[in-house]
Amino acid sequence: MTAGASGYADILRAPHAARLLTGTLVGRLPNATAHIAIVLFTRAEGGSYTLAGALAAVYGIATAAGQPLLGRLVDLRGQPRVQFPAAVVSALGMALLAVVGTDPLPAAYAAVVVAGFFTPPLEGGLRALWPGVLGHREDRVHRAYAMDAVAQEIMFTVGPLLVTLLVWLLSPAAALLVINALGIAGALSVVLSGPSRAWRSAPREAHWLGALRSPGLLALLGSFFFVGLALGSITVAGVAYADDHGRESVYGWLMAALGLGALIGGVAYGARQWTGAPERRLRVIVGLLALGYLPLVFTPGVPAMTALGVVAGVFLAPAIACAFIVVDRHAPRGTVTEAFSWLVTTFGVGAAAGTAAAGPAVELGGTSAGFAVAGVGGIAALLVLLATGKVLAVPGRGEHIASGDENDRSGAVEPGFSSGHQA
Repeated sequence: MTAGASGYADILRAPHAARLLTGTLVGRLPNATAHIAIVLFTRAEGGSYTLAGALAAVYGIATAAGQPLLGRLVDLRGQPRVQFPAAVVSALGMALLAVVGTDPLPAAYAAVVVAGFFTPPLEGGLRALWPGVLGHREDRVHRAYAMDAVAQEIMFTVGPLLVTLLVWLLSPAAALLVINALGIAGALSVVLSGPSRAWRSAPREAHWLGALRSPGLLALLGSFFFVGLALGSITVAGVAYADDHGRESVYGWLMAALGLGALIGGVAYGARQWTGAPERRLRVIVGLLALGYLPLVFTPGVPAMTALGVVAGVFLAPAIACAFIVVDRHAPRGTVTEAFSWLVTTFGVGAAAGTAAAGPAVELGGTSAGFAVAGVGGIAALLVLLATGKVLAVPGRGEHIASGDENDRSGAVEPGFSSGHQA
């Protein structure tokens, strides 16, 4: 067994760890698959691609707006009181779309707004739980963040395939209902676990900006907006590249190559223990990520382009995993779930901006111009980190994982579980 696999196995053997990771991934299936599920459903209802894209975009905007607000509620009220009710309401929104369809249109838009806005912040919630579950050992927590990033890549690959299978076996409407039922089950599994029920956020200073009052966090969000922009632009440029080569399957190969690269990079990143400030390490990783995007503008033949796709994906999961650590260090006390949710939101908004920017770029300058947007996005992400180096050099809290008594307000600790999180 390799060092990386052995380290991940060690994490998953910790009490509750496998359940929390699995429950979070299943609970996030509705969000990971919503874009393709909405498009397939709208088309099946006779709607145009324009309408399908608009509904998917509205869902994405609503999700971006809801995540940090729900994340703040989790920090204030605890996970079970927010995560599970939000999952139910979000699923009801998708169920409304499945039952009503796209006529009347206002009802369809209202349904996707509800479904998106109430998407539970399970992603940020899991990262808040890792320190307590893993005994506040920094090396294990950092490896868990890398494993989390790898698991995301797997989920975003398997999720759309699952939707496609459900549509083929049942119907687009049934796919919406099944995926969201699974989402409720995943969220329920998480909130009924001992760590989720016992977790309490650290006491926080009352401030309307919440996590956003941290200059270091704002710098990180600025950088990851452009990382999201780069990734979003590749999805559009990839379609143009497939059109140039006359085969739709080429797009699937390119996206799979990016996912494979991220998987390789994430496993390798989590296989070793890192020393030094993560902020400096993040600058190096984002710089390598930008370098990986630049050769895509040459758009060579399919085999070479697939290989370049693997290279372009290698540093994505490490960048995300390292960003999790930086968020932990800069989030103001008592705002860690909200801070992680802001990272999710900023990345998503950046991806949407990249999608929007790549379309005109392809129309004006061809496929290479579309991939150039990704390169520019990667370079911009690095420049933000370089320009804000002094801000990022001063973390909001100490370097080490906080002890349980520092963050545990209630003292409710189950056997084998130290409540609290780094905040």
